[in-house]
Amino acid sequence: MHLSGLQRLIDSIDYIERNLEYEIEIDQVAAVAHMSKFHFQRMFHILTGVTVAEYVRKRRLTIAAQELIQSNSKVIDVALKYGYETPESFSKAFRRVHGLSPSTVKNKGQSLKAFPKLSFQIQIKGDVEMDYRIVERKAFRIMGKGIQVTTRDGENLRRIPEFWQETNTSQFGEELEKASGPMGVLGVCMEFDSQQDLFTYFIAVEKNDEAPADWEEKVIPASTWAVFEAVGPLPGSIQKVWERIFSEWFPSTGYEHANAPEMEVYPIEGKVDDDDHRCEVWIPIMKK
Repeated sequence: MHLSGLQRLIDSIDYIERNLEYEIEIDQVAAVAHMSKFHFQRMFHILTGVTVAEYVRKRRLTIAAQELIQSNSKVIDVALKYGYETPESFSKAFRRVHGLSPSTVKNKGQSLKAFPKLSFQIQIKGDVEMDYRIVERKAFRIMGKGIQVTTRDGENLRRIPEFWQETNTSQFGEELEKASGPMGVLGVCMEFDSQQDLFTYFIAVEKNDEAPADWEEKVIPASTWAVFEAVGPLPGSIQKVWERIFSEWFPSTGYEHANAPEMEVYPIEGKVDDDDHRCEVWIPIMKK
């Protein structure tokens, strides 16, 4: 079993913990995990349900509350220590997490929230195998429409479902279905800009004709893919597969994420809320 991926993730959490009093750049946290900034943030949220920035904020406010209770530190000193420029901004964030102001936290008997340090372990589930296949594919072209989204404050987690909803109730969605090929409709994460925390999410089909005037064309580069099937109603079935890919599959194999687009592949047949609905997750991979 390959533990290096799991250990890198543990190391990245330890790095955050050691630097809660200092400025934390997500680029550096991702570097500790030997991942790109985008893929680290995506993996982190899939595994934990919170963004990296939210985790850092809640850990700082947990430690700050403990310091206010256990020491004679002034609120302004604790605020500055944990990266807040003013007592007002610290108080607002503190109240959002703990439900009371920093100045009242010294009173005995106050109920506070504790957000513990994360820990990770490989989940071994012998009764539930994780089937996958490896696909080598040459470069191919897709056509459709995309939006540029940021990973900051989890905007991508809100905007992408909205984009799908807009597509499914529009003429664009009808045209996609008519133009779809053997793979069906694709949801593609691509064109990652780690400096700006941006990427393009593209809803598309394989190019098989001239694209309509208001569509764009993109190239999916030649890649090696690990392909996982999701069975069951959406979005639950595919979300579960994403979680298992990062929590079980990557840590227990000799592969790591390659710097190439990710794809979700949705067939035209079937209803998305059926128990036997099938779709796929395509992850670009390379040997460690």
